[in-house]
Amino acid sequence: MNATSSLTPSDPEFDYIIVGAGSAGCVLANRLSANGKHSVLLLEAGPKDSNIWIHVPLGYGKLFKEKTVNWMYQTEPEPELKGRQVFQPRGKTLGGSSSINGLLYVRGQHEDYDRWRQLGNTGWGYDDVLPYFKKAENQSRGADQYHGSGGPLPVSNMVVTDPLSKAFIDAAVETGLPYNPDFNGATQEGVGLFQTTTRNGRRASTSVAYLGPAKARGNLKVETSALGQRVLFEGRRAVGVEYRQGAQIRRARARREIVLSSGAYNSPQLLQLSGVGPGDLLRKHGIDVVLDAPGVGHDLQDHMQVRIVMRCSQKITLNDTVNHPLRRTMAGARYALFRKGWLTIAAGTAGAFFKTSPRLASPDIQVHFLPFSTDKMGEKLHDFSGFTASVCQLRPESRGSLRIRSADPTVPPEIRINYMSTETDRTTNVEGLKILRKILNAPALKPFVINEYDPGTKVSTDAELLDYCRERGSTIYHPTSTCRMGNDALAVVDQRLKVRGLEGLRVVDGSVMPDLVSGNTNAPIIMIAEKASDMILEDAR
Repeated sequence: MNATSSLTPSDPEFDYIIVGAGSAGCVLANRLSANGKHSVLLLEAGPKDSNIWIHVPLGYGKLFKEKTVNWMYQTEPEPELKGRQVFQPRGKTLGGSSSINGLLYVRGQHEDYDRWRQLGNTGWGYDDVLPYFKKAENQSRGADQYHGSGGPLPVSNMVVTDPLSKAFIDAAVETGLPYNPDFNGATQEGVGLFQTTTRNGRRASTSVAYLGPAKARGNLKVETSALGQRVLFEGRRAVGVEYRQGAQIRRARARREIVLSSGAYNSPQLLQLSGVGPGDLLRKHGIDVVLDAPGVGHDLQDHMQVRIVMRCSQKITLNDTVNHPLRRTMAGARYALFRKGWLTIAAGTAGAFFKTSPRLASPDIQVHFLPFSTDKMGEKLHDFSGFTASVCQLRPESRGSLRIRSADPTVPPEIRINYMSTETDRTTNVEGLKILRKILNAPALKPFVINEYDPGTKVSTDAELLDYCRERGSTIYHPTSTCRMGNDALAVVDQRLKVRGLEGLRVVDGSVMPDLVSGNTNAPIIMIAEKASDMILEDAR
């Protein structure tokens, strides 16, 4: 397959073409079109974000396996997880994964970004990126040295303060963790309530927050159900994009730049389909090599979670509401009338960050607490009263890869994450579970606990806990680093997010992260897009 340009004079022309209208793409579309000087085409493979459950915070449970708005990827069998394939939901609609995610606003630690800078990525230290976090934010608590107000992205306090979430916070404090009212402030360590990307009880995806206000601009064109197939090149310069819309193959030319914002799976896939990637892989699939770039699809990282489920002694969980017809109806009515109640909760009400060893400089575990329980996320809630807390190792050492299986853009890529492939990762998960168990057995939670349902008392030794991690560990939906920023031979983009060795092409999304951040990825991806927008406009002068 030839990636050289097949554009014709009749193909439409824009200053910028953005492929992917997700967490980053919607930000870019807003910022690059704001001054009215530049024409922008935004391509999204999925439909408009008109599914009602996108806009209801708790609706993420309904969208977990909704193929109309979800790529529903699977990993290859994971060697350290007993050969299990791990489901990988990714958003396929306006807003991308910000339209189906768990809504938590967690930036990561200051040290994460300083580490990016220390790896040679000038301009990406914490002091460099903080202004862009603040620029994005409309913080419900108001502006201060860590937060901004008046930005497009609403960041709100948790509306539901149920007794279980409060008891979890009290229990963590009893075990020695400090109370932390702001995980995105001076320090991350401690326990408290999460903030969410919501406004008045509704999800604030980047489609709602950024794209919505920009849609009416005459210089911005948004195409949905438009699957990017290839970036088109003239020599080493990216000049256009070929995409499929329905039964039609369409092309568009970019006068200035093409920006890939299709996420940690789809951006490297599109590069490889376009002839940019490991040469042997591309030739195997009959794709002409534009640039032999072995780093494309390399260094895939993700956060894994391992959950503990507790039986609750009181009928105060979401399980009890969902499984009771009258209570379920009343919860729906309360949300419809007042935008309050159970339907406003995110994929975590309270959270905690702690160190598994005193030798560590910063927390290496994040806990998500949920006042409901299920055998698998996205499936039916238990028929008993239950709640859940999970451990997530923040800085995994394991690395994987993404590789195309075919030159056909509709064929899902081969995803290998290699969870728990290092001793540090295995030890950290086991130690994290042991500390979480201490919290769940602390006095403040005693009045609410019957027993530990899963894994239960049958699992107690380190070896048994490790086996449980292998049996039940799953993703917490944070893939990154497949088009990593850096200066080394495997780095795909430079500090200005330009694809190294090519012209007119950038990648702006979670795939450019040099390392995973110690938290959730939506907030930092929005920050990356805010910073990239400034760089792109600076280079246009």
